[in-house]
Amino acid sequence: MPTCPFCAIARGEIPASFVLREESVCAFLDTRPVFKGHVLVVPREHTDDLLTLPEPLVSPFFTTVQRVARAVEKGLGADGSFVAVNNKISQSVPHLHVHVIPRRKGDGLRGFFWPRGKYESDEEREEFARRIREALE
Repeated sequence: MPTCPFCAIARGEIPASFVLREESVCAFLDTRPVFKGHVLVVPREHTDDLLTLPEPLVSPFFTTVQRVARAVEKGLGADGSFVAVNNKISQSVPHLHVHVIPRRKGDGLRGFFWPRGKYESDEEREEFARRIREALE
C-alpha cells in the first residue's frame, strides 16, 4: 500500500531504527516509545490487522515476535516484556503491528494507559536498536 508508513519503512523509504529485517517480517523501534527499547514487529507485506494475516504467516510472524521479546529482555536487561496488538480500534497505523515493550518491576505502567516518551537523540535510539539486534544473534 503506497501511503502506509509501515510499508514505506519496510521498503526503506522512511528511515527507522531496525532491530530485524527478514523476508516476510521486520522490527524497528517505535519513535514514541512507552519505554526506551519499545519495538514494533510488522509483516513486510501490507496486512491491515490480525484478522487479515494470511494463515501461513501466523506461525512465522509470531515466532519472530517471540524472538524479539526474548531479545528485548536480554539485550536491555529487562525483567520482562509487554507484548500487545491492537486490532482496528486504537491501531494508530492501519497495518498489523505487535508492540514489544521492555518492562521492569516498579516501572509504573498500569493497565492499558500507555504514556509515551522520546529518545534524547538519534544516537540514543540507535544504541537501543543495536543492543536488541545483538541479542537476536
